[in-house]
Amino acid sequence: MIAPSLLLAPGPGQGVTLTLAGEWRLNCDIPDMELILDHLDRTAEVTALHFATHELTQWDSLLLTSLNKLIRHCETRNIPVHCDGLPEGVRGLLSLARSVPERQDTQRHRPYAGWLETLGRHTLTRVQDFNGLADFIGETCIAFGRVLMGKARMRMSDLWALIQECGPNALPIISLIAILVGMILAFVGAVQLKLFGAQIFIADLVGLGMAREMGAMMTAILMAGRTGAAYAAELGSMTVNDEIDALKTSGFSPMEFLVLPRILALLFTVPFLTLYADVLGMLGGALVAAGLFDISFNEYLTQISNRLRLIDFQVGIGKSAVFGILVAVAGCMRGLQCQRNATSVGLATTSAVVTGIVFVVISDAMMTLIVTTLNVFKR
Repeated sequence: MIAPSLLLAPGPGQGVTLTLAGEWRLNCDIPDMELILDHLDRTAEVTALHFATHELTQWDSLLLTSLNKLIRHCETRNIPVHCDGLPEGVRGLLSLARSVPERQDTQRHRPYAGWLETLGRHTLTRVQDFNGLADFIGETCIAFGRVLMGKARMRMSDLWALIQECGPNALPIISLIAILVGMILAFVGAVQLKLFGAQIFIADLVGLGMAREMGAMMTAILMAGRTGAAYAAELGSMTVNDEIDALKTSGFSPMEFLVLPRILALLFTVPFLTLYADVLGMLGGALVAAGLFDISFNEYLTQISNRLRLIDFQVGIGKSAVFGILVAVAGCMRGLQCQRNATSVGLATTSAVVTGIVFVVISDAMMTLIVTTLNVFKR
């Protein structure tokens, strides 16, 4: 193994020649390139840089990295670099590396930025998110208007396929979580109700909790993690592969062709999934009441039928329709905002889930406040 070496000598005219010798490979003790850079900085009359590699034996990416650093430094000093003396393979790889510009949208954050800079950066990001959300909602409303006028370019086959994916295919996970949530509500409530000998009111607790809040909320969160993330990944991948641009070039609106069917699919399916979750949640509560607290199924069913009213289910299902729209909007918006690299697809998927859950929680708080203020549940 021949140790790598560097030798800088006068070249043609007022230029210099850099001689590379030995094996320039990883795990080799290469000379310090900073010495060459310092010499070029100190020598003001250098007019060109040449290379001599007749003593170079083997090389790999380590040589390319060192040469690229040297060439970039010469460019900042306006020193012409002549690569004729380099091996053909090195010249080809350098040309390939420098022909592709560095991505300007790559996120780079200084690890030790001050708190004021961090606060400002996050504030600007939130403002951009709000502006993007406003634009997306406006375009969505326009697309809905075109649907009502019968002018939207939306394939019904896509809508039915999305309904199949959002509805029947989601029943297994909805069934499991709904039963478990109903059992948890029953058990937690029964522990306190048992102190007063009022175990029969387990049915009231589970029934009202599932019908008014937990059924819609639990279903929406599951759909945000399952379907909202899928929407963001699908649209993000289409953005990376330039399929969105191809649709625009062909005269199709992505809002009408891609976003609108997904919003309608969740709008149609989430209320039915919520009603299904309500029933299974009450069934889970019945299992706990009958198995642990000596309440028969008939007593449980009679208590629920006497306590629950149609308005309880209507409020929960109405909330679920809003949740479905918000989950779809979050997933589609993050997918279309995805940048053109693979990393952004994962970030868009994660952001879609977080955004969807935040939308659901905030909207649920607002709708609960409105319902309470209007005294909707007054008998």
